Amino acid sequence: LIFKPRTVKSTSINLQGCKIVSAEAPGPSQKDGMAAASQGETGLGHERLGMGTKRSLSPKLSTASEPAQKVQCSLPPCSPPPPDDFEEIMRGAAPPPSPSTAFFRPAVDRGIKYLVVSGGVCSSLGKGVATSSMGALLRGHGFRVTAIKLDPYVNIDAGLMSPYEHGEVFVLDDGGETDLDLGNYERMMFLNLGRSNNITTGKIYDWVIKKERKGDYLGKTVQVVPHITGAIIEWVDRVAKMSTDGSGLPPQICMIELGGTVGDIESMPFIEALRQFKFSLPENSLAWCHCSYIPNMSGQKTKPTQHSVKTLLSLGIQADIVICRSPDPLAEETRKKIGNQCNIHPTRILSAHDVQNLYHVPGILADQHIVGLLNGILKLGDLDVTPSPFVIRDRSLRSLSDWKNFAQRVDRASDAKPVVIAFVGKYNKGGGDAYQSILNALQHAAISQGRKLQLDWVDAADLERPTGKESNSEAQERFRSAEERLQAADGIFVPGGFGDRGFDGKARAAGLAREWKKPYLGVCLGMQVALIQFAKDVLQLHDATSEEVDTKKESRNPVIVYMPEISKETMGANMRLGSRWVEFVNPSTSLVAGLYGGAGRIMERHRHRYEFNIAYKVAMEKKGLIFSGQDESKERMDVIELPASTHPFYVGVQFHPEYKSRPAQPSPPYHGFIAAACGGSALGELLAKSRKRGPHPHWCPFTLDMAGTC
Repeated sequence: LIFKPRTVKSTSINLQGCKIVSAEAPGPSQKDGMAAASQGETGLGHERLGMGTKRSLSPKLSTASEPAQKVQCSLPPCSPPPPDDFEEIMRGAAPPPSPSTAFFRPAVDRGIKYLVVSGGVCSSLGKGVATSSMGALLRGHGFRVTAIKLDPYVNIDAGLMSPYEHGEVFVLDDGGETDLDLGNYERMMFLNLGRSNNITTGKIYDWVIKKERKGDYLGKTVQVVPHITGAIIEWVDRVAKMSTDGSGLPPQICMIELGGTVGDIESMPFIEALRQFKFSLPENSLAWCHCSYIPNMSGQKTKPTQHSVKTLLSLGIQADIVICRSPDPLAEETRKKIGNQCNIHPTRILSAHDVQNLYHVPGILADQHIVGLLNGILKLGDLDVTPSPFVIRDRSLRSLSDWKNFAQRVDRASDAKPVVIAFVGKYNKGGGDAYQSILNALQHAAISQGRKLQLDWVDAADLERPTGKESNSEAQERFRSAEERLQAADGIFVPGGFGDRGFDGKARAAGLAREWKKPYLGVCLGMQVALIQFAKDVLQLHDATSEEVDTKKESRNPVIVYMPEISKETMGANMRLGSRWVEFVNPSTSLVAGLYGGAGRIMERHRHRYEFNIAYKVAMEKKGLIFSGQDESKERMDVIELPASTHPFYVGVQFHPEYKSRPAQPSPPYHGFIAAACGGSALGELLAKSRKRGPHPHWCPFTLDMAGTC
């Protein structure tokens, strides 16, 4: 018997979206023909698919007796991303977005990249230096950068904080009294920041409470989440769009330093706000860099860093990069161990070991490819780095080679002949942080002169002659030693300060510098005590003083008086603050004007509530004192100097020039002071060079021409 199976027509099988269609399934005789046609081609068998169809694992030749199989792929496309619930709700009938709605999430700018820098294990790790160095490197690649400091303390600003506890108060162009880290940002990234770039817990709560009192929350319960965190997000988003580099263009990258230590209760709202902020941004818009400490106790220990990163992870933040502070370079096994325990690739564990000077830090981070790592996280290649005309005219340090060359200059200067400066201050026990900007300004000037800066810290109180019960042998010895140290120094510097402690000692230092014809620079209070001592010694007004210390109004000659427009009812932010114009009476002959390149007027930052009593101006001018700089009203004296014929360098300024000193761009008064202290022809050469170069736009803004000069 010959069995002939029934032919199956129009068979279709759906295999996970692929439809295999056969016009006619072959019978046994057809199978034999197909096998013969394919003999010697593949040597592979067939796989039974069911319903009379077979699928070969290799291609076969088509024949006339074999209808070709048709494969039609109907795999569905990828599903679209799920809609954002918040945006969907807002497109409906919900009320407009505001802090009073249950769905409140502040709208943010989605075109700026953010780099957050936090710290763990302990404070004073150098987060500010790390932030500034990374910002300087990004700026060197052509990106426009800005910076924000988040401070968890409840103070509105740093204006009333003790220098012993918190370091110096850094004053900005708009008069903001801020944390000293903003000084690091300005010096390293060559920025001009505003008070809004320093966000404190006090500012945030003050802002939210004022809005609540006005009824902006419509009776809702105001809470840390979402209202405090939402206010932080709004503030960061608003400030990140402000131009701070002088170009007038919005920044492309915003550096955010989170003050304090991760795990502190006061910083929790900021961390939560930044966590929410990250998810309000597109992918690759925010990178988190965590600074930690690696102690060396019989080897480098990683446990503190592990716990610090895990604390951050418990708050919903996975660090992208970890910068490890340590005395020595990070060992490779240490790097791998941290990476393994913290869920971070070892190439993202960076070493920030001790260096000879801080200007080496950008180079150290660059050698570990920090910009490349950030590029991989933030997709920085998508940003436009076309230089603006402002950048083309820029004369500041920008490229990596600029920073490396400057760091080498600092190294060479540290091996050069020292220039000794007697630093007559009252906050000396607070360490260098109490006078950080001044120390940087003096160092910038010494580096430009190729000399090593050597400071002799003289407590102003030691220069006050002991009287009464304090007149013992020990006090007499301190007094005599302090005076001898002044005489041995190459120059005498008197900084600003508040209160009566050490006031007479500073005045005595100013008088001795004038008497000994030793280079002298007095800043703020340093100028005021110079005027008081001049009135005592030259005008013979022995009771000359300042109303700041003469609280009982006993003196008949108040040379320094309280400014009339300053309120006596409050202290915070209650001074003459910020950048003000200073006009030179005779720029062609003034020593200080010459240091500024012969500028007719300059803009410098002030911070004082007392001023010179102009009733004594004429009498002092008759005795040879020159009031070479004044404000626009010509009623406030900002610069005093003695003629070169009577003194090599005797200058006092009411403003604070240290706030605008930059690496390779030293503040002119400080530069002139150090040049005079170096002796010889250094000051004359500097004056000639400065006048030839002309005014610098950094000190006379708003009058830029195409050549980049004033």
